[in-house]
Amino acid sequence: MTAELVRGQNHPLSQARLEIRIAAGTPVVAGATLGDEHGRVHGVEWVVHPGAPILPGLEVSRQAAADHRLAVDLGAVPEAVHRVHVLLALPAVGGPVRFGAVAAPFVAVTGLDGTELAGYTITGLDAESAVVALELYRRQGAWKVRAVGQGYAGGLAELLTDQGLPQAAQLAHDIHEAVARGLARAVPMPPPLTADGDRPRQTATPTPAADQEPSAAQGAPGAVPPQPQPPSAPQPLSPYGTQPPSGGPVSGTPQPASPYGMQGTPAAGAPQPGHAPGPADTTAQPATAGGPVDYSHPRRQNTAPPPPPPAQPGQPARPVAGDATGWSMEERLYNQVWGMFEDLARSTAAYRSAVDFADSRMERELDAALADPRSRIGGQGDAAREAARAKHAQLVEQARAAYDRDLGQLTAESEVVEPALPPAYARWDNPVWHGYRVPFEVPMAVRLGDLHLPECAELRIPMLVRLPLERGLWIDSGAAGSLDGSFLDSHELHRLAMDTAVALAARLVAVHPAGDYTLHVIDPAGSGAQALAPLVWSGVLAAPPAVGAAGVAEVLARLTQRVDLVQMAVRGGAADSLPPGFDTSEQLLIVNDFPHGFDDRAVTQLRYLADEGPSVGVHLMMVADREDASGYGPLLDPLWRSLMRLTPVPDDHLADPWVGHAWTYEPPLAPPGSQVLQQVLNQVAEARTKYT
Repeated sequence: MTAELVRGQNHPLSQARLEIRIAAGTPVVAGATLGDEHGRVHGVEWVVHPGAPILPGLEVSRQAAADHRLAVDLGAVPEAVHRVHVLLALPAVGGPVRFGAVAAPFVAVTGLDGTELAGYTITGLDAESAVVALELYRRQGAWKVRAVGQGYAGGLAELLTDQGLPQAAQLAHDIHEAVARGLARAVPMPPPLTADGDRPRQTATPTPAADQEPSAAQGAPGAVPPQPQPPSAPQPLSPYGTQPPSGGPVSGTPQPASPYGMQGTPAAGAPQPGHAPGPADTTAQPATAGGPVDYSHPRRQNTAPPPPPPAQPGQPARPVAGDATGWSMEERLYNQVWGMFEDLARSTAAYRSAVDFADSRMERELDAALADPRSRIGGQGDAAREAARAKHAQLVEQARAAYDRDLGQLTAESEVVEPALPPAYARWDNPVWHGYRVPFEVPMAVRLGDLHLPECAELRIPMLVRLPLERGLWIDSGAAGSLDGSFLDSHELHRLAMDTAVALAARLVAVHPAGDYTLHVIDPAGSGAQALAPLVWSGVLAAPPAVGAAGVAEVLARLTQRVDLVQMAVRGGAADSLPPGFDTSEQLLIVNDFPHGFDDRAVTQLRYLADEGPSVGVHLMMVADREDASGYGPLLDPLWRSLMRLTPVPDDHLADPWVGHAWTYEPPLAPPGSQVLQQVLNQVAEARTKYT
């Protein structure tokens, strides 16, 4: 089944010999860089491009084209190579100068038989003219592919410089020279003929905006005129995915241009988010005279979302829940939440940049005004200082007005989207939980909390993480205090951390079908008994919480053996040969009070579960203070890095992959006094009883 990736997600590769197929709708340059374990490119001989199209294990196209097929043999790349970055760039002449003016490129990793293993539509590009599309990387002897989407407004030179290549500028020039020579030799295809055979067929083309460059369909050298393509039937979309990353929305391009726009709807004539021409649809679809060009990916065609209500003249369109692309309302809401996240990140970046510019400009003007000793005193100096401060205030006021406008539109969209979210995406105080029923299928994602920025603390964006989880969770019980200035003692923090772990575990088990998610708890000293009571009393646990050294050893040995069995079965191609009665459900292990009660063997098993468990359905949730485990030294550093750190109190420790904002995370706790969590767990336990 094909994995449809979003930025930051990764996917295992089951084959070493692959093809990377690129469909851009306009001629692009394709290449790749080879990197060591740190991603560093050691020299020009580590770059494969149209001027040097062959390296061991890699072969790329020799000229710019709208479609590419790159040959990859991961078994033939040198041992020193740990990462392969697939690059796309716009030619220096004869076409668009930024990816924001063309349809979003689509990149697919396929087997030699054409079977698509993973696909990625590179959305969110604007002024960038070069982009790192994919990363193939080694992990524990196996290869994976990650969707990157890191764009560079400075083009190939900036991209190669960022990868540590000293000769980046010269190599970028050589690549563009090789592409220009290839374009000069290309012969344009003749236009299609009409029935009478003597006049070219007329097709409508979009009128470029003032800041757009002509596209390939509008006269680039060697461009192929758009040809009509029959619509393809929608193909099933795999729910499998991983997060940026972020894993969730927190895990890229420095300043993404969201495909949704500030009204939550795609801009007219713009590529729909998550869509790009695929191998069977490499050019824009012709439209009726005067109509827009349809850039939608034929494999992702679906029922259109409901049209927004008509807006008053001069006013933005009113937002609509599910006003994004997708096969189902669940997928459309997921994409819409991501669009809101990107919009808020971009708008905040623009506001902060404008304020920084205003500050630096005022400093320069003040320095210039005071450089002359004669103007430091008297009316002339005072007037210069007042003028500089007035310009600063005007710039900041203009930036804030634009930011407030964007925040108002995003807030209106949030007010519409939040009540429409399904249980997996909704807060515990959403009325949808009062009508909860155990689902029959696994959702695309689950909400692990809320995110917001300090400039707009009242606007919360759901933190959605794709399922199945690809990283374990670490609930940090060692934070010293929260952002609101309240400081909590260690006992109170540990209680809140356990409450957060229980709320997350309850949500995970509630969004899975009955019998598809099994919970285990290790509580060596029994200190979490009060917080764990809802899980124990409802009966959703596979067994009572394990206590003491013997209980810890028994649970860890059982889950470690499970990981070994499943891995051997999968690697041996005998996944249907597991022992009779083997529990095939996803497993979640909640560990409290680590490292108390854990000997060296137990610590090793825990690290093994964190590294190998997620790939075979065994997930880890730890409630721990890193300082308590400092006695193990750097031995546990890989464990902490492999887990997604969450906090029981609001904390600004999560960063997005686009502009690096520090987002404040808030845990998904049930409202004080609410019985919703217990009611949901009771339904889950009842459904499990019927299932078994």
